[in-house]
Order: sequence, then C-alpha cells, then structure tokens
Amino acid sequence: MSVPYYQRISRYSELEDPKERAIYRVLEIFPGALSWGTILLGVLGAWLFPVATAFLIVVFVMYWVFRLVYLSIHLAASFRQMRKNEKIEWVQKLQELPKDRYTLPLPAWSDMHHLVLLPTYNESLPILRESLRALRQNNYPKNHMIVVLGIEERAGQEARNIAETLRQEFRNDFLNFVVTVHPADIPGEIPGKGSNEAWAARRAQELIDQMKIPYESVFVTSLDADTVVGPQYFSCLTHHILTTARPLRVSFQPVPVFLNNVWDASAISRIFAFNSTFWHMMNQQRPERLITFSSHSMSFRALVDVGLHQPNVVSEDSRIFWQCLFRYDGDYRVQPISYPISMDANAAPTLVKTIQNIFKQQRRWAYGTENIPYSLFGFWKNRNIPLSKAISYEIEHIFGFWSWATASVLIFLLGWLPLVLGGSQFSDSLASYNLPRFVSITLRFAMVGMIGSMFLTILLVPKDGGVQKRKKLFLVLQWFLLPFIMLFASFPALEAQTRLMLGKYLGFWSTPKYRKATQDEDALPFLPASSSQKGIL
Repeated sequence: MSVPYYQRISRYSELEDPKERAIYRVLEIFPGALSWGTILLGVLGAWLFPVATAFLIVVFVMYWVFRLVYLSIHLAASFRQMRKNEKIEWVQKLQELPKDRYTLPLPAWSDMHHLVLLPTYNESLPILRESLRALRQNNYPKNHMIVVLGIEERAGQEARNIAETLRQEFRNDFLNFVVTVHPADIPGEIPGKGSNEAWAARRAQELIDQMKIPYESVFVTSLDADTVVGPQYFSCLTHHILTTARPLRVSFQPVPVFLNNVWDASAISRIFAFNSTFWHMMNQQRPERLITFSSHSMSFRALVDVGLHQPNVVSEDSRIFWQCLFRYDGDYRVQPISYPISMDANAAPTLVKTIQNIFKQQRRWAYGTENIPYSLFGFWKNRNIPLSKAISYEIEHIFGFWSWATASVLIFLLGWLPLVLGGSQFSDSLASYNLPRFVSITLRFAMVGMIGSMFLTILLVPKDGGVQKRKKLFLVLQWFLLPFIMLFASFPALEAQTRLMLGKYLGFWSTPKYRKATQDEDALPFLPASSSQKGIL
C-alpha cells in the first residue's frame, strides 16, 4: 500500500503545493500563538479590565479544581484496575480462552508472535541487560518472541561492544535476537529514537518475510531502552489482543511508571516521575482520549501499512497513532491494558544536572505539539473521517498542550496581577479583596488531592528493605514542592511551542540514564571494529 504524502510530512517545507505549505505553516504557529496570546491577554486584561479578568481567573481556578477532582477519581480507579491485572494469571486465562473468542484467526494463542523493538543510543550495559532479562523472564513462550536491539552507528565502538556482549548472552533465549546498526547522517532523518526504530523495524520485516510469518499474527512492541516489563506483560497483552474487537486497528497502551531508580532520584525528579505516572494512569480510564506514548504495542500489519515509524519527527511514539488514524480513515484507536511497565525517573549525579535534564526531557515531550499541525492538516486532507471525531480528538489534543503551557502561569502568576496592575479603582473594589482569598482557599482545597497522591506514592514505590525510614518520609513531604514544579513545567512547554511557532525546529534529545547501583558494573570485552557490518551486527 502506498502512503499518501501528507501522512509522511514533518514540517511545512516538505509540501510542494504553495497553498498547502502556507496552511501548514499557519498550523505550526497556532499552538504557540494560542499559549502566548492567552498569557498576553491575561496581562493586558489585568491592566485594562481588572474586574473582568479577576472574574475569569476565579472561573478558571474553579474549573481547574473540579477537573483535578474528576481526574483523581480516574486515578484511584486506574490504580485498582492495575493492581487487579497484576494478580491475574494471564497464561491460565489464555489457556482457558475458547477459540471462538479469538479475534484473530489463530489455531492457538501461542501461535501469535511478538516482535520487540529496543532502540538504544548511549544506555549502559547494566540498563540494557536489565531490560532484556525482564523479557527473558516473561512467562510468554520465548520461542514466539523476536527481539531487535537497535544501536546507533554514531554511538561508536562502545555501543557495538555492548551490543555484541548482549547478543552473546541472549541469542539463545528467543526465537531470534538481532542487533541492527542504524547508519548516521541518512538524508531526511532526525537522529533519534524514531529513525532508529524505523531502521530496526525494516530489518525485522526482512527477517519476518524470510520466516514466512503472516504480518497479521505479529504484534510489535516498541520499548524505551530502560523499560522493564512485568513478568506477565506479554501474556496480558496477548489476552487483550485476542479479546479486543478488530485488534489489527488498535494500539495497546500499558501504564508507564517511572520508578526503576526512584531511590536514586532527587525530590524534584521523583515529583516529576510520579506526576507523569499518575497522568498516564488517569488516561487509562479515558480510552476515547488515549494516544500512544513511549512503550506500546500494535499490529505489525498496521505498522507496515503506514510505512513504519516516521524517521523525521521527535515525537514518534504519539505520531504513529496519528499515522494509523489517517491511514485507516479514522478506524483506529488505543486500548488501555492497565498493566504497568517500569522506566527510569530522570535522575543525574547532581541536582543542577538533574534540573537541566528534566527541563530538556519535558521540552522533548512537550514538542509533541508538532502533532497538532500534523493532525489538523490530516483531518483537513482526509474527508472520510467524520467531523465529530475530528473535533472530539482535537479539542482534547489542543487543550492538553495549551493547559500544559499556560494553566500554572494563569493560576500562580497572572492570578495576582489585577492587584498589581489594576490601579486604585480596582484596589478599592470588592473584587480586589476577594480575589486573593478565593484563589488561596481554592488552592488549599486542591491540596486535599495531594493527600491522595501522597498515599498512592507509598503504595506504588518499589519495596526496598535497605531504604531508610526518613527517605520514605521524604516521599510524602516532597509533594509540597508540587506548586513550584507545576509552574516550572510550563516553561519547557512554552519553549517547545515557541520553537515550532518560529520554525526553530527541535531535534531529538535522548535522556541520559542514571542509576547509582549500576555505574561500576560489568566491564566490557574489547571487540575490533571489523566484528560488525553496517546494518546488522
């Protein structure tokens, strides 16, 4: 199947038609203009129309608190479902599943094959080894799993040494274990996970063709290099695939929990890790709004139909959803499976470096705003998708990135501006007296939701008998940093949108992984450069 041109673009300059280029450029400007316009209007309103602005701020704060309560209910429900799914014996459920319940034409559930893509750049041997050991310890039949470790040519000889060490260790544990080497400086690509993943998938496609395995019976799981899957992940995933309607048109999304190195992380790092975890847990309860993120699974048939991952975008994990949605005229969705996979919190040896890395990681995630012009343009070009579905997706999509960049600024900064800029007329009004009190009372009420977050933090954190009690206490006390961290998170989001607005496009930034317990482990044997070839090692 040929893929329409508009489904493979990454920026306006790739379009040939001048009218389409102009439209796409306007759409690139839109997210940043919306966020900066909101902030500018807030400042001007506080100066010129302080009473009306104060009223709007009160309404927005009330909405924000009610939304927080609504999402907290989803968070509690998601946690209960996740714990329930962790306790289920999924292999037994697969064995008991009647064949007439299968949504794929398979003679047995174990005839399904899982392709695992594990792209890596500068991750250390211990981190990659832990991810691969988790795959090996999974209770799904390993003779139906193909693992592709994708390394980068630009990572140099050390990456090849690591890859060869892992290949020797794991080559007999799966149906096939392949190492691919993604060449550097391929025209039209952005160096990063997406281009590496696309290269690895293309090599895997050649292997699957040689083995004559039908694409429809292969499901591909894209994992970040630090991802540790639970022991029943693939059996749980297989059960969901076989009991989900039209699974070839579905992506399956687990719950990413950023807890691998939680005891090595600083308080600010842990807050960001838990915030991200809680956000993705909430979204598991809202499947109609769910979009793929980070590690996820999908049909290999669908991946091939859309021409594999786009190698020229930063946010390839969410872009693949939009690719499939437009390729199948809106007949595509994301199914939550409420099963956790564990990844690293963003930690570094020093606090300053941690803050820098968090900013860069948040900026890269926020650069998912590049999918707003892509999706709006795609809905305009593909008229086979119902308008109601397009509006439903885009309202949530645009609101999510807009609120990420502006909500905390509106509440914690602009909420007080009418008092500063409103002049004597506003200072003498009833609104000037009530505004700070109302905002303060409402935010204190919102702090009640923090108590739930504190409790859930203790339930989620990995048990470690060697951890001091005072460190566990910090898990609770750290939540009082939340208002400052929420405000901090707005700035990388604003920068990402501003870059897109100005055409200063962002490249892919790979988050450095840091775990104190693994820094000095596993010395590598030296391997000569001639031990590998470009493409497949």
